[in-house]
Amino acid sequence: MANVEDLLARMSAEEKAAQLTQYFYFKLPADAQPDPALGLDVEAQPRGVEEALTRGGAGSLLFVKDPAETNRLQRQAIEGNPQGVPLLFGFDVIHGLRTIFPVPIAMAASWDLETITRGQAVAGREARAVGIHWTFAPMVDIARDPRWGRIVEGAGEDPFLGAAVAAAQVKGFQQHIIAGPKHFAGYGAAVGGRDYDEANISEYELRNVYFPPFRAAIDAGAGNVMTAYMDLNGIPASASHWLFTEVLRDTWGFDGFVVSDANAVRNLVTHGYARDLPEAGARAVTAGVDMEMAMGEPAYGMIAGQVDDKVLDERARKILEAKDKLGLFDNPYVDEDAAREVLNDPAHRDAARVAAQRSAVLLRNEGNLLPLDPSALGSIAVVGPLADSRRDILGPWVFDFDLDETVTVLEGIRKAAGDAVRVDHVQGIPVAQRTFPSMFDMFGRNRPSDPEGFDPDAEFERAITVATAADVAVVVVGEWQNMIGEAASRSSLELPGRQLELLQAVVATGTPTVALVMNGRPLDLRWAVEHVPAILDIWYPGTQGGHAVADLLFGAVSPGGKLPFTWPRTAGQIPMTYAHTISHEPENQTRRYWDEASTPLFPFGHGLSYATFTYDDLTITQHSPVRDGLVTVSAEVTNESERDAAEVVQLYLHQRHGSASRPVRELKGFQRVVVPAGSSRRVEFTIGPEQRRYWHAAARDWVLDASTFDVWVGGSSEAELKGTFQVD
Repeated sequence: MANVEDLLARMSAEEKAAQLTQYFYFKLPADAQPDPALGLDVEAQPRGVEEALTRGGAGSLLFVKDPAETNRLQRQAIEGNPQGVPLLFGFDVIHGLRTIFPVPIAMAASWDLETITRGQAVAGREARAVGIHWTFAPMVDIARDPRWGRIVEGAGEDPFLGAAVAAAQVKGFQQHIIAGPKHFAGYGAAVGGRDYDEANISEYELRNVYFPPFRAAIDAGAGNVMTAYMDLNGIPASASHWLFTEVLRDTWGFDGFVVSDANAVRNLVTHGYARDLPEAGARAVTAGVDMEMAMGEPAYGMIAGQVDDKVLDERARKILEAKDKLGLFDNPYVDEDAAREVLNDPAHRDAARVAAQRSAVLLRNEGNLLPLDPSALGSIAVVGPLADSRRDILGPWVFDFDLDETVTVLEGIRKAAGDAVRVDHVQGIPVAQRTFPSMFDMFGRNRPSDPEGFDPDAEFERAITVATAADVAVVVVGEWQNMIGEAASRSSLELPGRQLELLQAVVATGTPTVALVMNGRPLDLRWAVEHVPAILDIWYPGTQGGHAVADLLFGAVSPGGKLPFTWPRTAGQIPMTYAHTISHEPENQTRRYWDEASTPLFPFGHGLSYATFTYDDLTITQHSPVRDGLVTVSAEVTNESERDAAEVVQLYLHQRHGSASRPVRELKGFQRVVVPAGSSRRVEFTIGPEQRRYWHAAARDWVLDASTFDVWVGGSSEAELKGTFQVD
């Protein structure tokens, strides 16, 4: 164990400042094409970082994932640092390292906190095994504009669900590595859904909507927090003393360390907030940002002598304490043999398969087309370029995946269907390309392409021929993985390329059709909802996605996921959230547009099952009528089908009157429960002051009103089983 105070006393101001710098360490594939806007010299950059290490000039490195390389760089840093301080290695472990789990929005759709914790524990175990100490995850930004590409990384629109998912992820990661919830704060509210653009959010919304997931992550033990890029109400978030000192540390009691997003400190100059790099560094470090993530010359390399010694000591202390808690002073190196064993653990793949099963959301199932019965089928047509894409099924934000062990939708269906069923695959249309290349295309293996000699017209016709001859058609539609994520916002929610045309042509053959949606945000499915009998949202389901999808299609398991966002009909309705206020003329709420219903295509919390659930016998027990008293709400959930299945039971609350107008409904409780066939289960919730309080804009404080409260329990935000209680 290191004596941090003794170490600080021996360090010079320059050595302390060096501990506050994290460098990108890029050794890119030979075919990598970095975005010129990054200003990154792929040959000079790693050489410059290694020169800094020999001078003891870094506290952390980013993007090193090879154990042998980690050990080499660690040894170089320890030997080059006068105090022998080890490096902290960080990495974007968002939804898996080698074993890729469903994308975070999909995991949120499981509403299964144990599965979410288990998934991030696997990710953390694999990361720590190869020498990664810290992940820049979970992303806990509330996203109410699905045009924003980073909706795929979060838990959707709701602060209650978002807080629960954030805490579950942190608990998983922190079993092995430091979790770094991001981006503090309001990053998901970028105007127009355009990544990096400014956000203008009232304190009422910040406190009631955007802060709760961060607070939950901190309370769950997160050791790090990352800043946000954008201006928040006119002040760059990465230099906000209010955010990082007054709220995060003074109010919430956070005792970990804060890191800037990549080049966010340097960008204080770009924002016009700082006159030059030294001032940018001084402003950020004074605001409470402990470490700078730098691609080029670090601003924090210029702060020695520019900031108060106490501030420099406090920032360096946070970094050294994090390294000490990880045991890096005693054991800084990686066991490379043990790393290989961990990465090859088959239990990790089993966990990924279960997570993908539980994340899928059955949006529509007219005539009970699903599940399919292989014994009644002679042939299946699997159509679409996403159906056999190993890279796309993994989703964005993965960097150490193994494509050889990744199972596509086509492969999963073929294995589950068996030799007695003929399974034909036709791509049908070309791969849709982004209009603008992504900055993340530089990592290689992220750019989709069509087979050599691909003839679009002939392939389209072949898809129709194959679908016509099949007993059932499975059409995989959605977005290619590099169309979503950071710097991947969209102005439209339409299916890219000719996917809608292909889906329409397959349905026109008369062959029963199932649409599988591979996505990380809601897409325009208005035509599909009218004409496709079965629609299953599989998201980007990860390494074992193909097997999980086949399990769902053929009924080995029943879908039990629920939507973590409101699914709009069209981009013109955005933003649309279920938790809106009653407003003027509530009777016309569904008729706000002249040309389109102002209702969602699917409501928040929606998700069907192969079983049929009914809700009744709502019981409300009020233990005390006082404002800080507790109310117990329970309901009977009955599975009226002949198969066991899971249901996500949801509780919603509405305050009828008080010192502010409150949303028509707010999620305040949920449980994912398995109900055996033909049986009932009573599900109970407790409503206390924590569920009823809210931040009041005028009072600028948390309030509890005396009021009448409506409560609903059911399977979505449109639950009908209702009761009331009174608080004096």
